[in-house]
Amino acid sequence: MTALAEGSSFLVLLCIAMPMKYVMGMPRVVTVVGAIHGILFLLYIGQLTKLRTTYQWDNRFSFYAFVASLLPFGPFVFDKHLREKEVGTN
Repeated sequence: MTALAEGSSFLVLLCIAMPMKYVMGMPRVVTVVGAIHGILFLLYIGQLTKLRTTYQWDNRFSFYAFVASLLPFGPFVFDKHLREKEVGTN
């Protein structure tokens, strides 16, 4: 859930807020959306740390989870991968 919210906020920041700032001259939108995205990013990293410990993820998998948070569609791809992995273990 956190990954989807963080990924969505990143896309809103890139695709809506940034054009509003530079095309429409509305810099306040980036400030608000950027702050929301920042909080969600920190929550994602916190949850990643908790899940790494809980499920004993190795360094490589944890690194990929972190890198996913830096790419525009990364959290969605990573979330899909986790869901597939979960179905495969049940």
